[in-house]
Amino acid sequence: MIDHLRRATTRALDAALPAACVGCGSEGPSLCRECAPALDGRLEAPAGVAIGLPGDLPAPLLQLDWCAPFSGAVRSALHAIKYAGEQRLAEPLGAAVARRWARIGVGADLVTHVPVHAARARTRGYDQAELIARVAARHLGLPYATLVTRERATIAQFDLDRSDRAANVAGAFVAGPDRGDRPVGHWVLLVDDVVTTGATLAACAEALERAGALGTSAITVARER
Repeated sequence: MIDHLRRATTRALDAALPAACVGCGSEGPSLCRECAPALDGRLEAPAGVAIGLPGDLPAPLLQLDWCAPFSGAVRSALHAIKYAGEQRLAEPLGAAVARRWARIGVGADLVTHVPVHAARARTRGYDQAELIARVAARHLGLPYATLVTRERATIAQFDLDRSDRAANVAGAFVAGPDRGDRPVGHWVLLVDDVVTTGATLAACAEALERAGALGTSAITVARER
């Protein structure tokens, strides 16, 4: 029902406010035919490519992948959905996540997202990672569930050094029967917009596994180096 309402809202926005491409500014779709392929920048890359972090894959994540570098039209699209209210971009962004995961993903049977704090979601009017995750789940033919809440507001990760990011998000996320749907017995696919060190994704994975998830894999639209 929520997805149907979002698609109806998008159609209404398209009719009332014709979009311009966030990549090049041309009138038409919010991401035009020439700019959209940037989302598939890593579509043909094999799974397991080293992420270039200072250590191994952040525990307890079983897999971590992303669709494209955080640059150009991809960066513009993520900024537009996050800061400019351009919810229509959830469709191409989520579809790109689904394409990449269908190519390299293993095992996940339930999709969720990395949540923003409730106060930020109220201010923004939505959670961009949730929008992207719902679209990805639909394209993958997997169920979506809200599994995690952010109990503590955190400093934006990009404002911190790599060494401080894990401490910033430690204990910030909670999952369980009183926080949303139950992850018990599921291999969860965790979706977010951007990854840098993986600290936020790992903190969510820890919360999910404390709540009974069998395992957690993660994918984002982009990676910021």
